[in-house]
Amino acid sequence: MKTQKDVQLDTRLLDFIEEWKDKKGKEIMILHKVQEVYGFVPRAVAIEVSRMIDLPLAKIYGIITFYHIFKLKKPGKFKVSVCMGTACYLKGGNDLIAELESILGIGVNAVTEDGKFSIEIVRCVGCCGLAPVILVNGKTYGNLKKGDLPNILNEYREEPKN
Repeated sequence: MKTQKDVQLDTRLLDFIEEWKDKKGKEIMILHKVQEVYGFVPRAVAIEVSRMIDLPLAKIYGIITFYHIFKLKKPGKFKVSVCMGTACYLKGGNDLIAELESILGIGVNAVTEDGKFSIEIVRCVGCCGLAPVILVNGKTYGNLKKGDLPNILNEYREEPKN
C-alpha cells in the first residue's frame, strides 16, 4: 500500500501500526516492527511512521538514537555480531573485532562495499560457556580464535550454486 508520500510500507508494518497506534508505548513497539521488517529504520519509513502516529520526527529519532538496538543504516547481507559480554570480552572479543575489521576492511557498524558483510557489537548473547562468540545472521560460532574467522566468513562469501 502506498501512502501519501509514495513510501511503500510493508503490509505487516501497516497492520502492526493500526493495532498499536493508540496504545501506550507504541513508539518503541512500532520501531521494533520497522526494524524487524526492513532490517533497519529507513528515513522514509521513519517519516511516514511519524506522520501516521502523529509524533514529531525529532521524537522518533530521539528514540532511535537513544536505544542502541535500532539501526539507521542497512546492514550487510551477512550481519556479523561480536559478543562483548563479560566472558567474551575477557576471552578475546576485542581480538575478534580487530581481526574481522582487518579481513573485511571495514570498522564496526560499517558495511563492505559489496554489501555482503557488516560488523556490529552486541552484549551478552547467553552463550558464556562458548566464549568468545560471534553470530552470523543469528548462527552462533563459539570458542573462537582469530584464525577461525577466515573459514567462517568464507562459508558466506561463496554463493550456493544452483
